[in-house]
Amino acid sequence: MFKFWKRCATVALSITTGIFTFVPEACFSRGILVINISEQTAIMLNRLLTLVVVFVLTVAISAWWLHHRKRITIKGDSYSIQVEYGNLFEISDCKKVVAFDECFTTKVGDNPSDVNSDSVCGQFLQSHPIENMQSLIDSVNLKPAKGKSKFQGKTKYESGKLVPFEDYLLLSFAKLNSGGSGELTRDEFLECLSILWREIEMYYGQKDVALPILGSGVTRMGDDSLNQQKLLDIIIASYKLSSHKIKKPYQLRIVCKESDDFSLNRVGESV
Repeated sequence: MFKFWKRCATVALSITTGIFTFVPEACFSRGILVINISEQTAIMLNRLLTLVVVFVLTVAISAWWLHHRKRITIKGDSYSIQVEYGNLFEISDCKKVVAFDECFTTKVGDNPSDVNSDSVCGQFLQSHPIENMQSLIDSVNLKPAKGKSKFQGKTKYESGKLVPFEDYLLLSFAKLNSGGSGELTRDEFLECLSILWREIEMYYGQKDVALPILGSGVTRMGDDSLNQQKLLDIIIASYKLSSHKIKKPYQLRIVCKESDDFSLNRVGESV
């Protein structure tokens, strides 16, 4: 909030400085507030009034814009990140990351080991049925991770690895427990992101890459405090620190869901 007021004050001072520079002083010499005052007093009061009016208008316009904006852009020397409200599947002309579990499960259903139909992965599979996931995995020579999954000893793949499919990048993400539910610790999440940036650099193909806020869906995170807001900040911080990035003019796009406990205006506050 302090940054907001400071920004508004800076903008208001810049505008009024411009007004005072280009508007003749005679325009401020008339006493519009009170009568029978000296010219110098009138100039001082009118300039003060101008500053107050500009500041109030700046606050009102800035507050309206912050409340209604649908995206923000975070830029650095070697990267550009756009955080936006929207639907991942409605975004065009980019690669879209869809998070699977470590075994690339494709069965959509109500069992704990099935893909939830309401999740991003579930929505993807219902609109893009994959009959042979293994052939897609083999086509990019993705090797299984060491050991087996805790769920039924299935073949698993390292979290963060990608399998291209049309305009999508299928992500090995959540580790499975013995009951078939997806889960990740904070450290595992950070390691997954580190691998993901390297994979995206390899597969983005001169296009933007869009992804949801990973971990904000049905995957159980080891730290219960990791809500959508904090997960987004971790993703952004991880990407900034990584040496593997999408080269400009292309960018990473993070697609968010609008909710009461999430705001674009609080991005970066939790890290």
